[in-house]
Amino acid sequence: MSHWELIWRLVPGELLNTLYMVSVSSLFSCLGGLCLGIILYQTQKEERCFYRWVYRLLSLIVNIGRSIPFAILIVALIPWTRWLVGTSIGTTAAIVPLTIAAIPFFARVVETALNQVDTKIVQAAVIMGSTRWQIVTKVLVPESLPALVQGMTLTIVVLISYSALAGLVGGGGLGKLAIQYGYQRFDGTMMGVTLLLLLGLVEAVQGLGHRLTHCILRKRGMS
Repeated sequence: MSHWELIWRLVPGELLNTLYMVSVSSLFSCLGGLCLGIILYQTQKEERCFYRWVYRLLSLIVNIGRSIPFAILIVALIPWTRWLVGTSIGTTAAIVPLTIAAIPFFARVVETALNQVDTKIVQAAVIMGSTRWQIVTKVLVPESLPALVQGMTLTIVVLISYSALAGLVGGGGLGKLAIQYGYQRFDGTMMGVTLLLLLGLVEAVQGLGHRLTHCILRKRGMS
């Protein structure tokens, strides 16, 4: 089998594996991070001692989760990943550490975005008798939507880079090709192809995120 035949045989399948890992982990990360970020925001605003301790605890967990290098995290989670999905190798197994690594990151993004919402808008909703759930779903999230979209875009870009690193422990995807063929077999062409595809994915995600943010701002007359 020639050099380029090997590339054409391996790259399409591993590209699909990367898209699978990133898309599924992005979905779970954004959902989990959104919920955690809302809880952080709500407990931060409470004056009662119990909620302050809850915020400090959750904030500490988020900070620890964000500070652990992904290469260490993915190895540390191998037993739990094996228990959860039945294996610690492959694209499905890689989704577990990818999700756990990205949830704290996006949660902090959500908390920051919600804190940027004008307090006068929130106070007006409280005066009108809105419940806490209504304030979150009809005021905070809609008002912070442009920042949330930008945060989602950044989170997906981070997950693309993490998915490449997952190839170190048999996670599959383009990172697996870059490590097994580009690095271990000194195949510069394979390394170049995988890097170009990863860069293309990043540019595509960033372009889509920018377009969505611009559309939201334009509808609001802010762009």
